[in-house]
Amino acid sequence: MKRLLGPATAALLALAGGLTLTAPAAAAECPSGHFCAWEHADFGGQRANWSGDDGWWEGWIADNDSSWANHGISGPGVKDYVRVYESAWQGGSMTICLAPGQEAGDNGAANDRGDSHIWATGC
Repeated sequence: MKRLLGPATAALLALAGGLTLTAPAAAAECPSGHFCAWEHADFGGQRANWSGDDGWWEGWIADNDSSWANHGISGPGVKDYVRVYESAWQGGSMTICLAPGQEAGDNGAANDRGDSHIWATGC
């Protein structure tokens, strides 16, 4: 038996179909196994990246971080979260914490506050 769709159902299906055609936002360019921070929101400007802890962000990135990506490697017992701190040697408050694979193109509370980071087993 053939069933006809009403106009409202057809409109919803057309809308849903249009939504599935939208391209997802581009992923941040950050090497596998690294934590990256950019000087501008939405992964713009210069990028700094690390594969390990850094107790003192020197140079242009210190207090100049505006977007972040955690492309670390996950596995049992692996420290795969990244905690960013507002002072050197993980001092002061944590400004942002990223889960494995998480990217943050903007975060007003963490913007321009990072000075150090560690890899951890959680936030």
